[in-house]
Amino acid sequence: MKILICEDNTLALRAMAIVLEREGYETSSAADGNDAKEMLKNYSYDLVIVDIHLPYHSGLELIKYLRRDLNKNTPVLIVSAFSDPQVQRQAGELGVSGYIIKPFNPDELVRLTKTVINQ
Repeated sequence: MKILICEDNTLALRAMAIVLEREGYETSSAADGNDAKEMLKNYSYDLVIVDIHLPYHSGLELIKYLRRDLNKNTPVLIVSAFSDPQVQRQAGELGVSGYIIKPFNPDELVRLTKTVINQ
């Protein structure tokens, strides 16, 4: 199972990758919105994990790109320190499968990842 992690914080990105790779998932990473858009356009993933605040394109912009421009229903999890209710509402309207507030709990990330991928 392939997971794309879109996260500009190197420590958070590495922590998520380690947690998920220990569970047997293959991870790829994008440090900004431009890299993420290219990867989403050129590769298929079983799950995409995005932060809300990314350089060049926000997490919500990436989700819109995935859904509307690429017409893909790939499951998406948001892992972000940004917990604005309006953003969470917008994420829900875009079909996000889950929203985890940073600092994230590794067990919660694994549980939600397994739930979303096995749907």
